[in-house]
Amino acid sequence: MTMSDLFQLSLFDNIDQISITDMFVALGLAFVLGLFIRIVYQKTFKGVMYSESFAVSLMGLCLVTTLIILATTSNILLSLKMVGALSIIRFRTAIKEPLDIVFLFWAISVGIILGGGLIPIAILGSIVIGIVLILFVNRKSKETPYIMVVHYNNDECEESVLALLKQKVSKFIIKSKAASKGNGTELTVEVRLKEMKTDFINDLYKIHGVSNVVMVSYNGDYMG
Repeated sequence: MTMSDLFQLSLFDNIDQISITDMFVALGLAFVLGLFIRIVYQKTFKGVMYSESFAVSLMGLCLVTTLIILATTSNILLSLKMVGALSIIRFRTAIKEPLDIVFLFWAISVGIILGGGLIPIAILGSIVIGIVLILFVNRKSKETPYIMVVHYNNDECEESVLALLKQKVSKFIIKSKAASKGNGTELTVEVRLKEMKTDFINDLYKIHGVSNVVMVSYNGDYMG
């Protein structure tokens, strides 16, 4: 078959290859697996503000992708038109959580696989992915990283602060140090606690010359 023959195909020449039953089965499974993806997203979300609209969008993305694949696999001409239409789409929304990208690709992949009729792969693959994400994302680290910011007025304070940290925490790394006239010195340190004890914060604040101590947990990524 030549390219000219392909473009002469009618839009509905091969639509009868997919039965109504197959369509309902594929879309029904897309809904069920999309709901499963949404539940896993809820269970593993670690961000600041949970977005219900994004969770629902994962279900919709799974359904829409399944519908597109069902249509394109039934007609060659339609698949070529769909590729052209999708090539001009630009997504400008920033993904703040890296794990959100995994869920987006998961939803799209399920839709593609279901649309292609590979139902066992979609079901078993989703179960495995869901179990892996729940086990590893919710796994608590033995040593949770914290960022601590200390403000002080002289070098003697810094020596006392570092000496106390050596005694009270299991590990610490100096991330940054900034000094300015009138505001003193700001020391930023990544610390790993011993048995989640934070009482040393009060000891740091009692050091003469220390004006402020703040400690917050973070995900391990440092922005300098």
